Amino acid sequence: MFLDFLQYCGRLAIFAGVAVYHCLRPPIYFRLIGTQMLEIGYFSLPVVGLTAIFTGMVLALQSHTGFARFSAEGAVATVVVISMTRELGPVLAGLMVAGRIGAAMAAEIGTMRVTEQIDALTTLSTNPFKYLVAPRLIAGLAMLPFLVLVADIIGVFGGFLVGAYQLGYNPATYIHSSWDYLKPMDVVSGLVKAAVFGFLISLLGCFNGYHSRGGAQGVGQATTNAVVSASILILTTNYILTALFFNK
Repeated sequence: MFLDFLQYCGRLAIFAGVAVYHCLRPPIYFRLIGTQMLEIGYFSLPVVGLTAIFTGMVLALQSHTGFARFSAEGAVATVVVISMTRELGPVLAGLMVAGRIGAAMAAEIGTMRVTEQIDALTTLSTNPFKYLVAPRLIAGLAMLPFLVLVADIIGVFGGFLVGAYQLGYNPATYIHSSWDYLKPMDVVSGLVKAAVFGFLISLLGCFNGYHSRGGAQGVGQATTNAVVSASILILTTNYILTALFFNK
């Protein structure tokens, strides 16, 4: 099992190196990149937005309940905005996109593999990495920060709605508290995490689909592996990046 894990890591590292090389070397298929940006970014907005707004609302409720025991209700706005921008926005958006986009990439490329369409691309002198992998990696790297920025705004707005109209906070005071304690590094760290998560989601979706075998059952296994491995790597990488940004 340990040797199989090392073999998997080695194959993934080689795949990532080749994919990044083809991302940087022309020709670049801009139309395919635009299509993937639309699929990853625009069509993921509803699920990411719903996740963010209810997360912000629940976070405001739970923070108020906890801080009320110590007469520190004024810190609710600060906790909501910092939690959303630093951690919850990037992680939850990454997990939602991993479930939606990572599975779709693995299923699409896996189906092309088992039906020999990837071999047909090679026969037609079209590099599969250029045509299938590179556009998805570039689009994932570019669109996840956009999605996370939208999730941050919507999540903080959800907390504001609960704080101002359910918990009785003064709206102007709540907004000033959110703005005064928010630092640029809080937002920047979340966007950097989002870019890394987008790369990982796209990489693992393409990798598992590209190496799928065994017909429909193999495609299903590749899809499952893509979502599970991307989710685990998102949580692991989140801790590492948080330690690098905020461990003083």
